[in-house]
Amino acid sequence: MKTISAAVAKHMANLSTTDGIISALAIDQRGSLKKMLAEAANKPADETTIVDFKKAVSSELTPYASSILTDPEYGLPATKVRDKNCGLLLSYEKTGYDTTEPGRMPDLIANQSGLRIKNEGGDAIKFLVYYDPDEGQEINDKKQAFVERVGAEAKANELPFFLEVLTYDANIADAKSEEFAKVKADKVLKTMKEFSKPEYDVTVLKVEIPFNIKFVEGYNGDNNVVYTQEEAKDLLKKQSEITDLPYIFLSAGVTSEEFIAEIKMAEEAGADFNGVLCGRATWKPAIKPFAAESETAGRKWLSTHGRENIENLNEALKGAKSWRDKLEVAD
Repeated sequence: MKTISAAVAKHMANLSTTDGIISALAIDQRGSLKKMLAEAANKPADETTIVDFKKAVSSELTPYASSILTDPEYGLPATKVRDKNCGLLLSYEKTGYDTTEPGRMPDLIANQSGLRIKNEGGDAIKFLVYYDPDEGQEINDKKQAFVERVGAEAKANELPFFLEVLTYDANIADAKSEEFAKVKADKVLKTMKEFSKPEYDVTVLKVEIPFNIKFVEGYNGDNNVVYTQEEAKDLLKKQSEITDLPYIFLSAGVTSEEFIAEIKMAEEAGADFNGVLCGRATWKPAIKPFAAESETAGRKWLSTHGRENIENLNEALKGAKSWRDKLEVAD
């Protein structure tokens, strides 16, 4: 069992419910969110709409979340209007990845550090890495070293380290394809196994559901079935058994209904997951009224449908387990 300091445990308590469940709201999207807001408004992206949208999401939805994840670049004003009982995670990585070289290499926000995240009131450092466990070791070795550095920095500042891992296949361009759906589970499980190793000093893994629900029997629509529901549940159980660390699910752009179905499958599978860090599934439909009509229209959607989404999600988290079952606090 991983041991954490009393200071890290206090931050973890700030980020979770009294039962030790992480019911977190993600609003750290930057480039993609700017693009969505600009498309909805039918005008070029600007630097203020994204700040205002994050503030609206924070003020309307944090009363129903245990914590919020945002970015220091556009999200700090949103942190000032969050509910007083809502913990704060701050992203440390630049949005996207380096497209000038192979390997989807990460980078850090130039004017941030672990200390600055702590001084900005952050209860945790969140770092995202894109990872293909089957890519060349030369590339993956660099990423592993990168994660080790961030883990060491989080530990030095006595902050929890939330590592978000998004898998891909260097040889499959379309991550939404049936071809990728067939290899995704293997990649998610291998990646979780790697970053559960102690040298990374990860406190919580933020991970994908190990399948694409759009290829699961009963949810596949016009797509072929890649996994039956029983096979999908087996994968969720295997995922749970591959790590001793607390882990939480990311929504990966699916609908609120799909994400809740995935979480219920995890509960039925007996998976020891510890919560969620859910973004677009909760608030994405608010973009259109917010950008195309008015802030008032956007906030109305958030305060009704958005609140309903997050409350339904909280209800679905009854099957989640406390992070305290997996982390020991040092005396």
